[in-house]
Parts: sequence; structure tokens; C-alpha cells
Amino acid sequence: MAKRDIALVIHDGVQSLDVAGPLDVFSEANGFLAEGEGYRCLLLAGTTALIRASNGTPMAAHMRFADASRVFHTVLVAGGPGLPEGSEDAIMSAWLRDWGARAARYGSICTGAFALGHAGLLDGRLVTTHWQNAACLAEAFPAARVEHDRIFARDGRLVTSAGVTAGIDLALALVGEDHGEHVALACAKRLVVAAQRQGGQSQFSPFLLPRSDPETPLGKVQAYVMENLDEPFPVRRLAAIAGTSSRSLARLFVKELGVTPHEFIENIRLDHARNLLEASDLALKAIAFDCGFGSSEQMRSVFQRRLGLSPLRYRENFRTTRPGAD
Repeated sequence: MAKRDIALVIHDGVQSLDVAGPLDVFSEANGFLAEGEGYRCLLLAGTTALIRASNGTPMAAHMRFADASRVFHTVLVAGGPGLPEGSEDAIMSAWLRDWGARAARYGSICTGAFALGHAGLLDGRLVTTHWQNAACLAEAFPAARVEHDRIFARDGRLVTSAGVTAGIDLALALVGEDHGEHVALACAKRLVVAAQRQGGQSQFSPFLLPRSDPETPLGKVQAYVMENLDEPFPVRRLAAIAGTSSRSLARLFVKELGVTPHEFIENIRLDHARNLLEASDLALKAIAFDCGFGSSEQMRSVFQRRLGLSPLRYRENFRTTRPGAD
């Protein structure tokens, strides 16, 4: 089996972990593979002069786009905080169209998806990116099918990942695909990361929406619900609080906040439960009652459906206090 050439596209303002994370996975994999069966990684950019990552780290590409007129096994574009609002890099786009798309697989890490979009490589494809930028990606490239909650996504030869450390998840998945899950697991153990992370991006993102003017119908509802979260809130009761009809209130929620009243209530309860799981030692039953879920089983059902993991696993992953801590 021949070595697989990996081309990682970088640019000024790149997120350094989008580069180092996947490279370390492929490098670790080489240590578990026979000579000639691993990965050969190259950084590509418009120049081989020093560029600066978003955290100020200087780095340089091994090769310019102009000198990389060949097919690689895998091409990945690293993200950067400036890509979502930045203008298209015409040279990068041309190379991605001409050579990147010929790879056995190609894709992006984090906001690198925007570079693929500018190159016209996302149309009609299932993709993901950092949860904070998913809506922007969908708006910028409406022909793409953007998944907001995936850690990584595969659509044929196209592979995309969520934000920053999710590039490690994607690289581990590619190693597993190439050489078996036992090699991916060995790499994950060496890097002290999860071989397959549970849940989606939603576990890292807040659901709470901006507060409305407290004198408006929506503002009145928000204020009351936040202060009385353990109470039941059928739509007719919310409408009475707002001083509108149920139908009018439902239209207001969708128009102003982009969610239904039911989704709004569930979002608030979920975020409050997450805060309590992170920062307190309260029993799950007490948290479920305080947040208005009715029972710990109902809370567990919502966590599994919305976040892809249980409240107990969420607490293990994110808690900021420990039992017995002052």
C-alpha cells in the first residue's frame, strides 16, 4: 500500500489548531503503520513566505499552489476566524477547483468550508462547520445543505468538520477508514482524546436567544418564563402572559426569534439544566424539577434528542465543580 499524500491548505489568519490537530493525528498514525503505508503531509498556500496564524504563530507552507499541479490523495482546507466575513481568495479557489476536487477525498476543517463554498464545491452537498458560523455558511451558499450539529460530515468524497478540535475527530475518522478502527483508537490514546466523541456540536453551543424589550409581548413572555421555569407553559398560557392570541404569539416567535413557543421553552429549560449540571452537585431529579422537565427521565430524553448525550455524560464532560469542593 503506497503512502497517502495529504495536502492541508493554509492561509494568513489560519486557526493553528486546525492545522496542528489533523497533522498530529496523521503523524501519530505513521507510528503504527508499516514503512510506506502511512501519510506524507504537505502544507499548501499561495506563498511559501511566513504567514501568521490567528494566534500570532508564524508558519510556512511547503509548497505554493502554483507548484502543486498534481492530484493528492486527500485535500483539506484549514479554517480561520476571518474566513466567514472575508473575501474570496481567487488563487486558492482556482486551485481547489482544478486540483483539490480531483483528490480521492477533499474537504475542510471548521470555517475552511467557506473556501470550498467560494470554489463552488459545496453546491448540493451535505456539509458542516463551526456551530457559530453554520447559519452564515448556509446564507452565503444556499445551494449547500448545512448541518448545524455534526462533529463531521461525509458526502461522497467531500468531508467537512465542525470547529477547531473537531478537525482531530475528522482526521481520526479518516485514519480509521484507511487503516482500521484499531489504528484510529491507538492514535486517540496517544493524543489523549476520544476516538469517537459522543453527541453533536449543540452540547457546546448555548440555545438562549437575545432578550426582547420587556414591554413587548415577547419580552413579557421571556421575563416570566425565566423567573418561573418550573411551571408548565402551554401556548395558551404564554399568550395570556403576552396579551395576544395563541396564533399571534406563535407567529411573533417564529418571525422575531426564529423558533416556535415550544422550542423557546425547551431551549431555556435545556440551557438552565446545562448550567446546573456544569456548576452544581444537585441530583438529576432536583435539576429536572427546577427546570420544569417534570422528571429526570423526561430531561434525559430531551438531552439525548437535542444534544446526543445524557445529562450524566454532559455533567462528566463539562462540570466545573467536583463533589466535596468548596
